[in-house]
Amino acid sequence: MYVGDWFRGKKMGKGAFSWPSGAMYDGNFKSGYMDGEGTYTGPNGDSFKGSWVMNLKHGHGVKEYSNGDVYDGEWSRGLQEGNGKYTWKNGNCYAGEWKNGGICGNGKMSWTNGNVYEGNWEDGLPKGNGTLKWTDGSFYVGNWSKDKKEQNGTFYPSASLLESGNLDWDPQQVYNTDLMECSICPNEKVSILPSQKKLAVWRSAKATENNVRPRRMSVDGRIDVAPVDREFGRMRLSDCAGTPPSISFLDDGISMDGYIRGSPIRLPKSAKRQGETISKGHKNYELMLNLQLGIRHSVGRPGPVPSLDLKTSAFDPKEKYWTRFPPEGSKSTPPHPSCEFRWKDYCPKVFRALRMLFKVDAADYMLSICGNDALRELCSPGKSGSFFYLTNDDRYMIKTMKKAEVKVLLRMLHAYFNHVHAFENTLVTKYFGLHCVKLTGPAQKKVRFVIMGNLFCTDFTIHRRFDLKGSTFGRMTDKPESEIDATTTLKDLDLNFIFRLQKTWFQEFRRQVDRDCELLEQERVMDYSLLVGLHFREAGSTGDQTPPGYRTPTDNDGLEDGSVPPLSRADKDQLLLDPARLAGRNLGLNMPARVERTERKNDLDFQLVGEPTGEFYDVILFFGIIDILQDYDITKKLEHAYKSIQCDPNSISAVDPKAYSRRFRDYIFKVFTEDT
Repeated sequence: MYVGDWFRGKKMGKGAFSWPSGAMYDGNFKSGYMDGEGTYTGPNGDSFKGSWVMNLKHGHGVKEYSNGDVYDGEWSRGLQEGNGKYTWKNGNCYAGEWKNGGICGNGKMSWTNGNVYEGNWEDGLPKGNGTLKWTDGSFYVGNWSKDKKEQNGTFYPSASLLESGNLDWDPQQVYNTDLMECSICPNEKVSILPSQKKLAVWRSAKATENNVRPRRMSVDGRIDVAPVDREFGRMRLSDCAGTPPSISFLDDGISMDGYIRGSPIRLPKSAKRQGETISKGHKNYELMLNLQLGIRHSVGRPGPVPSLDLKTSAFDPKEKYWTRFPPEGSKSTPPHPSCEFRWKDYCPKVFRALRMLFKVDAADYMLSICGNDALRELCSPGKSGSFFYLTNDDRYMIKTMKKAEVKVLLRMLHAYFNHVHAFENTLVTKYFGLHCVKLTGPAQKKVRFVIMGNLFCTDFTIHRRFDLKGSTFGRMTDKPESEIDATTTLKDLDLNFIFRLQKTWFQEFRRQVDRDCELLEQERVMDYSLLVGLHFREAGSTGDQTPPGYRTPTDNDGLEDGSVPPLSRADKDQLLLDPARLAGRNLGLNMPARVERTERKNDLDFQLVGEPTGEFYDVILFFGIIDILQDYDITKKLEHAYKSIQCDPNSISAVDPKAYSRRFRDYIFKVFTEDT
């Protein structure tokens, strides 16, 4: 039951919502979500009073648990994050830093018996430098760890202990005894509001003023001249009766939820799998075998435990190792059916640390690249002439590189490592390995390549993808409309949407784009772009069923004919709006948002951002900054000079890194805005 303020069919303002389970929320709402200050009481007796954003605790708040524990501090996306104080029912208390719902960082633990630990924490336990003080004046200073081998410190007994001679104390007692009763209560799962189970394409009423009927358009902004009675229920646009039977309309054509429905997005009925499988007989089959053998050797060989504390020498471009792979095998390499080749690893310690930083398991990494499944080669090389390969599970992308790009990556590797270590929400490409294969024989061919994360590794179908730079010269796809599909990468002048992010995510997005661009500007690179992928939720569907052929998140259980069974509306909403999933979401991955359609006044006018139409669509967004290895070298300077003669210098991609960074940010912050 909901009692409170409404606006255009959605809960907006003050109100109270109660669930059949007995849970209740009393506070502010925005666009149907718990958003603002409010109090939530769970069915188990837990209560939270504080700030909310999109059904998630976000900001300052006080959580009182049913067992008597209390947390008073900062929250982020549903979990304790920042500074906070947790008091147990028995009187023990921790005050300090939190991360992802657990004690992590610098903090102080006070026990009721008067003992105090002050220092570093990790995963809820003392880890690193810290001091434990007793009420009698004794204290222990040193490096703390639950692993006895890593525990190292000095015990300073009080005068009374010295007199008694009782100096036998084990630091592991803190872990095994003192902290046993200091466990953190888990956070409860907040139920989805029923209003959020109605996710549809809608058009703002203001867009239909003066009885002007909108033109039907394809998703890339071109007018759809094909018959409109084919898909999505075979409804003609001229039939106002093309109203989904599940939605009742008032006499003025406005639906009960306050919006006028827009024309459905025209999307492909199925998304084809990208790339050609590299099987025996393919021209690059042996290269793939060499690559897989080399990766298995690099990642699987025994070595020191990976560490994020790297010496400067690990980043030296000269830190590279050659390994010979004869077909008959050697002491360190297995026999193989391919030709003889040599394998080079660049800065292996750094990339091992990066994989650890990005939480990549070594066994899973090898299985993805070197398992029984072959790689897939994308149909054509990129503009740079590089070839791209995808692993069968779509997790990793392998790109061949020019020597100049390798030099740029090695040059900026130290700054890149520090950057991704400091900012876990960075949008720049994730790199996992840099290698080279040298084929023996007369050609002595060298193939250098880098292994990156695939931004579009998801169970959602990517219906549209855009590569955005902020320049206009040559920034329009040269494909005819009939050939544009879900795998086509559109460009700046093809863009016909504004991306609207929820307030907190938009603020983090702005901060992170600024940080990432500062790194790239500092490293004197340019020509990078923001790759954006859109999954239209309920795209083209006017009823409760998913359109045939659309791929939605599943447990990978296909039907007999190989198609993917559609999920029910409730199941999809549970996947998309579960606060536990939202809490763990990284910036740029699986982000629920809205997009607003835009129109350019004149097709010949190179206007980067069109005029908003008031037509909105619910989407899942994926985005990241790619192609960050282009140095502003003499080639790019000559390109800038040559193209400046032909057109406006501000419209071309090849410009000074400082000017490129400024223009890129200005443009991105126009096409990404805060959702109001």
